[in-house]
Amino acid sequence: MEKQTFDPWGWGKSTNSVQAVEVKNSSGTLYCSGQVAIDHNGVPSHADMRSQLIQTIANLEQLIEESGYACKNIVRLNLYTTSTQDFFTSCMDVYVPFIQKHGIQQATTLLEVKGLFATLTVELEATVVK
Repeated sequence: MEKQTFDPWGWGKSTNSVQAVEVKNSSGTLYCSGQVAIDHNGVPSHADMRSQLIQTIANLEQLIEESGYACKNIVRLNLYTTSTQDFFTSCMDVYVPFIQKHGIQQATTLLEVKGLFATLTVELEATVVK
């Protein structure tokens, strides 16, 4: 698999993402449903957004790895949150290390939504290539 990123503007380096990712010669693509802070029994978290993001990332990592893919090959990562303000003030110290840990350079979209399932406040949706 060949992956090339594009980020024509200098400010892109500070966004923990790139503007576009091109993939050639991949042997598979994994489209992940939105992952949230739900435990193994299907019970949604009642914790704060930061704690929910920690569980959401763990769930996403488990899904990707058990599917035979690698987090480093995430090419698109969409974030849905009930408050972008809360996300930026309480979650960046969790989100940025996750991106850095795997060396992810992804196209991304961050959306504030009116609500998510039950008491959930953050959701991650990924596309991964092999």
